[in-house]
Amino acid sequence: MSPTASELDPAELAALLHFYADSGVDWLVEDEPVDRFAQFAEQKAAKAQGRAAPNASSPPQGEREAYAGGGDTPQPQRPAPPAPRLTPSSMQQVAIPDGGAVNAARLAADGAGTLSELKTALETFGGCNLKHGARSTVFMTGDPQSRIMVIGPMPNAEDDRDGTPFSGRQGQLLDRMLSAIGLSRETVLLTNIIPWRPPGSRMPSDAELEICRPFLDRQIALAEPRHLLLLGNFPARLFLGDTGTIHTMRGEWRDVTAAGLPVSALATLHPQDLLAAPANKALAWQDMLLFKSRISGT
Repeated sequence: MSPTASELDPAELAALLHFYADSGVDWLVEDEPVDRFAQFAEQKAAKAQGRAAPNASSPPQGEREAYAGGGDTPQPQRPAPPAPRLTPSSMQQVAIPDGGAVNAARLAADGAGTLSELKTALETFGGCNLKHGARSTVFMTGDPQSRIMVIGPMPNAEDDRDGTPFSGRQGQLLDRMLSAIGLSRETVLLTNIIPWRPPGSRMPSDAELEICRPFLDRQIALAEPRHLLLLGNFPARLFLGDTGTIHTMRGEWRDVTAAGLPVSALATLHPQDLLAAPANKALAWQDMLLFKSRISGT
């Protein structure tokens, strides 16, 4: 028999909640458990009682004719099923991106004069449904003076847990990639296009991208990077305006406009691509050498 919530200690409860979040559970519908089997049995009994009521006291022939002919005597009605119980959780409205939410995101982002203010604006913004299913708002980290920005697609489960971009195994591999060309996560800026992990790490929808884009653009406008390192398909397609795969977009410097600023961008494989297919590390190493040559001016 499974233990109840009251029998779990705080650490076990936290682990259970983390399991729910990793499984893509956004919120619990009810504050208290509902016995659906008992509820179904009650509804079934009510329906059976409604069917049996006319037979228990069958009206005389004349009255039956009055029913059929539209007399004044009302038709017997079956009891209505019990109304669903409304709780604060079940009444919670989910914020779905729309035109108004996008405008609100743009106003919140444009109103930030520093990266610190932008982080606060992002953490207090409630107009995107992704935020309600994520544990953390994952914001940029690193050196704002570096003029080098590394951009990934969206937080993974480790990022969401730690509240830091590029955590876990993917982050460790990225650290080694940067270290190989004389950089580190402390000497560049690390960020993602989407600041909240989508449920189940699915790809964000176009509407979700539209509402998150003002915050990304504002990061770029405030940090004023000269060079972008784009990791994976999603960032490469967004900034390069290409519809190909990362294998067709990687390994070539492109001059792009980001947040109204001219920037040099280089796309390469995401660390997850290298963990899934280690043979790709040779391609990523070529790209990192190309990136090093540009930022060092050689």
